[in-house]
Order: sequence, then structure tokens, then C-alpha cells
Amino acid sequence: MRGMTFEKLCVWWRNYRSTLLFLCLMLGFRSAWADWVTVPSGSMNPTILEGDRVLIDKHVFGLRIPFTRVHLTAGEDPRRGDIVVFDSPVDGTSLVKRVIGLPGDVVALEGDRLTVNGRTARYAVRDIRSVRGLLAATVAEHPLVLRESGLGQAHDVMILPERSARRSLETLVVPEGRYFMMGDNRDNSADSRYFGFVPRGDIVGRATRVIVSLDPDRHYAPRSERFLRPLS
Repeated sequence: MRGMTFEKLCVWWRNYRSTLLFLCLMLGFRSAWADWVTVPSGSMNPTILEGDRVLIDKHVFGLRIPFTRVHLTAGEDPRRGDIVVFDSPVDGTSLVKRVIGLPGDVVALEGDRLTVNGRTARYAVRDIRSVRGLLAATVAEHPLVLRESGLGQAHDVMILPERSARRSLETLVVPEGRYFMMGDNRDNSADSRYFGFVPRGDIVGRATRVIVSLDPDRHYAPRSERFLRPLS
């Protein structure tokens, strides 16, 4: 009986070893080098839309042993303005937010106006029609799109004036080894204003571009204009 079982295992291994090897390599690659995530919420509107599949560069912050948090290399440190994926301090789920405060930075927020290290961001109103693909439910909230600049790389943020949100924050200092994160949709984002600072070791990778985008409002029809769209 044992001989027959061993023989069957050998046959099974010969037939499927290539498939198993491919799966192991693919999963290891996604775990340690690069991956993609599906964005289900609008917390990063207008930069990232619901239904975007976003490419994540994982090795840039240090090459890890696949399926572990053990780093083989130190890698770069996240930069202010980077869009990163990290494990939520609340429940461990993957979140996509923008790095606002680096270790040692002094961060303040007053009426959705951001100040870092004594420098207050500048804001210019953008034409909402320039943002294609927003969900109908978001448009119904009469969003305001602003160009935020003066604190690094300029980028668009979204304000929802009709929504109750945490628009102000007392001045705080980002501790060593931790980061302050915010969503670009400032009035619809669960971020460091609510769950606090994010440890460096919980930051998984940098989001670099949209691979593909499917529109939930149109039965997940492709948004062709967003294919391979850079996030910078």
C-alpha cells in the first residue's frame, strides 16, 4: 500500500512540478518584489479611483524574504509625497495613502490646510471636469478639487464641503521610525488623523501606476484612459 502511494506521489510530482514551481515563483515575486492591489474605496480620489488596479513596487523599501517581514536589504526610506501601501495599525488590512510627515516632521492641519515644518501648502482650485471617472455618488457630494503645492511634489486633493470630517488637527511631531499618512480625499479618508502614526516596518511598498481600471458605475467596464497611468 505504501509503495503504491509513494508511486502515485512520484507520478503526481512529475506531472505537476512545473506548475508548482511557477506558482511558487509567482507568489514569491508578488510577496517580495512587486504586486498589485485593487482599490475599493475613494479615500485617494482624485489621484486613485475606485476600481483601479495599482502596481506596487515592494523591493524599493528593502528586499524581503518572500512571505515574511524579514528584510535582506535596507532599501530607500519613504519620501514625503510618496503614495504607499502599508498594513493598517487597526486591523492589518492593506491601505493606500500618501506620506505627509516623515520622522521628526512637525505637522498641523487647520480647515483642510496642511502645514509641515512651518510651511503651509498653497491651494489652487481645479476644474472638476478634469477628473474623469469619479463615481456618481462622489459627484453628488459636490466635491472641490484643489492643487496642493509648496510641500514637495504638487498633486491634486479633494474636499467634500458637505461632509462632516476631521478638517483640523493640533500640531504634532512625527516620532522616529514612524510616518504620518493621509488620503488625497481629505474629507473621506481613515488615515493617521484617526489611527495615528505608521511604523516604518509596516510600509510594504510604493504605488507607482494604475495597471488597469474598472468602473463600478458602468458594470466594471474598463476605463481605457487610465491604463498604465503613472501616479506621480
